[in-house]
Amino acid sequence: MTILSVYELTISIKKLLEKQFTSLAVRGEISNLKEQSSGHIYFTLKDKDSQISAVFFRGDAAKILKRPIKNGDEVIVRGELNVYAPRGNYQIIVREIEFAGVGELLLKLHQLKKTLDARGWFDAAHKKPLPKHPKVIGVITSPTGAVIQDIVNVLSRRFSGFQLLLNPVKVQGEGAAKEIAQAIDEMNRYNLADVLIVGRGGGSLEDLWAFNEEIVAEAIFRSQIPIVTAIGHETDTCIADFVADLRAPTPSAAAEIVTAEKAQKLDFLRSVKRTLSNTLRHKTNEERARWTGFARHPIFSTSSTLLSPYFQRIDELREDLDASIKTGMLEQRLHLRRLKETLTLLNPSSQIDQQKSRLETIKRTLFQASQTVLLQKKERLKQLEQHLMAINPKNLLTKGYCILFRENSNSVIVSTRDVEDQERLDVLLQDGTLKVQRIP
Repeated sequence: MTILSVYELTISIKKLLEKQFTSLAVRGEISNLKEQSSGHIYFTLKDKDSQISAVFFRGDAAKILKRPIKNGDEVIVRGELNVYAPRGNYQIIVREIEFAGVGELLLKLHQLKKTLDARGWFDAAHKKPLPKHPKVIGVITSPTGAVIQDIVNVLSRRFSGFQLLLNPVKVQGEGAAKEIAQAIDEMNRYNLADVLIVGRGGGSLEDLWAFNEEIVAEAIFRSQIPIVTAIGHETDTCIADFVADLRAPTPSAAAEIVTAEKAQKLDFLRSVKRTLSNTLRHKTNEERARWTGFARHPIFSTSSTLLSPYFQRIDELREDLDASIKTGMLEQRLHLRRLKETLTLLNPSSQIDQQKSRLETIKRTLFQASQTVLLQKKERLKQLEQHLMAINPKNLLTKGYCILFRENSNSVIVSTRDVEDQERLDVLLQDGTLKVQRIP
């Protein structure tokens, strides 16, 4: 048995396999997709039982691929088998690639299109006219995509005061067609809008397939509300576009279409406004020039001559009126003053004030009279006091006189006959009293 190196064995296998499989076509699902910065694409091609590596070099990929490949795509690759010696792996060198499902989808699309056309669903007789002034615009699309944003932007710019009702749906994948059809039926059942826009952004045939389903076409056909479709790019055409009342190339165009009538009328009104403004400006300039000519006429330039008599008459009337007003006001003022004086006299408070003033005068008179009497009385009292002082016996005591009193009765003795022998007496002097006894 010959002993081979790993390299020798790998090269032998490489020669045998590559010679045997110089041209092959393999169908499978792409997984583990990796696109290098060099532009080469590496992936695994698998089915339910096995898998094989594949490489799609940049030069071939740039010429062949019309759209990017991604994990999960069902494809048919054509090329040759290759053994990568450094790793000992075998792989397919891809020269051509074909999306396996596309051909079937195209065939299915063609058959459905032919069937629906035979039913008359595409006939122009079934197309409903769009409302000229829609009050509510319904939109059936994904709530998170760019479609709804584009529609809102266009309507906000062109159709102020619009009402938009969004019925959110899936626009691709399993169950999308059913959701779209149900949304169209709901909008009709409750008559929620005047016109509907059904749409989504661009994508592959598989991405747009929900709008090629018969269930969606049927919902559009039986809709009583006019429908405008805006599906994919301008070059994409779906079954829904053929059944719809009108097809728009883009969602933005759909928004413009449903508001076209109002936009045209607004343009017409703007044109009329400009015409009226120009006419009014021209007419105003004419009238201004006309009145300027009138103002320059000699009659108007010397208006004081024409109007001076009236000015003078107005001045005279004004003076007469002022004098009449002043006279009337003076008379009224005098009358009011007389009334005021009369009221003042009749006013109880005024009479009370007068009586108070009178009483005050009497009070002052009485006070002055009483003061005079008091002064007179005081003067008389003073005279009497002086007289009494002059005749006061005690004043005589200061001049050497004395007064005798009986000791027991304090009665004054005025005569020697009133004093008995041996009787004791009191002698009142200026500075005190002496006890004395009469000696026979």
